[in-house]
Amino acid sequence: MKYKYILFDLDGTITESGPGIMNSVEYALNKMNREVGERDTLKKFIGPPLTESMEKYYGMSEEEALLGVKYYREYYAVKGIFENSVYEGLAETLESLKNEGYILAVATSKPEEYAKRIADKFDFAKYFAGIYGATMDGSLIRKADVIRYALDNLGVERENYDQVVMVGDRNNDIYGAKENGIQVIGVLYGYGDLAELQSAGADYIAKMPEEIAQIIGRCNHERV
Repeated sequence: MKYKYILFDLDGTITESGPGIMNSVEYALNKMNREVGERDTLKKFIGPPLTESMEKYYGMSEEEALLGVKYYREYYAVKGIFENSVYEGLAETLESLKNEGYILAVATSKPEEYAKRIADKFDFAKYFAGIYGATMDGSLIRKADVIRYALDNLGVERENYDQVVMVGDRNNDIYGAKENGIQVIGVLYGYGDLAELQSAGADYIAKMPEEIAQIIGRCNHERV
């Protein structure tokens, strides 16, 4: 069976979102009187759910992590959301894949409300059949659940998940896809390195955005 559906992560896969996310985390930590440390350490927050990262990297309780997310959003919703840019070559890759007949969708752990605002602002919503993300209240946040939510809305039956490939830059993208039995293209231009992507089980590796389309085309040729 050939690939038909391509799911894209957002942060670190479509957009270089680091500045806005890191600035928002720094704002939240400062409000909570937490030592920020080296700014580069905040890159760990790009990709995974925020509450999970607050608990893991700063030893917060669940209640504290939720407060951290509240403060994060004070900055992010107004300013951080647009401290962002689309990776060079990504728009051309998306346009090429759409023109070839693939159905593209975004599946992100970022709140869907924010993901849609970003897509509209940076003019890439036009490439996607849908943009799917987490809920603001945290009831839908795990990557595996967001992927199922996206595929349900696209009308993809579980027996057809072999027609789907996920594109992402972090191990949570890979784990979420694998939990659903979906293959993954890990990208190296984002925030995960080769060791992270390989250890998580990425099926393919793309160094640059244009290699995504090359890999998919090659795989579909081999799967005919």
